[in-house]
Amino acid sequence: MAIVGIDFPNNDRARSNRRSELMLLAPGAPMMLVPEPRNPVDPQAVAVFSPSGLQVGYLSAERAPWIGARIRAGDEVVAVLQGVVSGAGYLRVRIGGGAPTLPVGRERDEEGAGEVDFWPDPEGPEFGA
Repeated sequence: MAIVGIDFPNNDRARSNRRSELMLLAPGAPMMLVPEPRNPVDPQAVAVFSPSGLQVGYLSAERAPWIGARIRAGDEVVAVLQGVVSGAGYLRVRIGGGAPTLPVGRERDEEGAGEVDFWPDPEGPEFGA
């Protein structure tokens, strides 16, 4: 799942940098997903936090309602950082118990400058694919 808004500063006193926080984390770092029902822009928003408690962005608007509903229903939702590619960070998420696994393999980044560990899962029918 994509983490969007990583280039926006946080509203804390230090105006902490979301992208910098993500870049400091290793793949597999545990991430926290927190629904924000009082978010003035999107009441279905789900914020993403690093292990240190710093907000690094949000789940995309197309995924947030589904994941937020599962969290509110009491399902166990576990997320880990997969990596950062261009304008977004990526999470691996497992619902219903256990830790998500990271994919094994390499592919070129969008700029062709290096290799990244990012292998998206195929879209499932629950997302309209």
